[in-house]
Amino acid sequence: MKKINRITTLSATLIVIAIIATTLINGCKTPEAIASKSGAQLWGENCNRCHNAPDPTTYSDDQWDVTTEHMRQKALLTDVEITKIRTFLKSAN
Repeated sequence: MKKINRITTLSATLIVIAIIATTLINGCKTPEAIASKSGAQLWGENCNRCHNAPDPTTYSDDQWDVTTEHMRQKALLTDVEITKIRTFLKSAN
């Protein structure tokens, strides 16, 4: 009986580990909805949902670095989203 309980416990543990590993691996992938959008699209969708986004030429590249880092944290943007947005904003200068 002890052997069956150990096998059951081991099987359950392996299943839980597999579920966690799958979740972590898939959770790190960029969703297709984000990956397929340009920085301009993401900027328009994310920045305008809370305020009127400034013209891309309003700030220098260094100022955009600071501003986008602040907004990445405040708006809970992913690294992919903020990189695309930052690249778009800097391309206007």
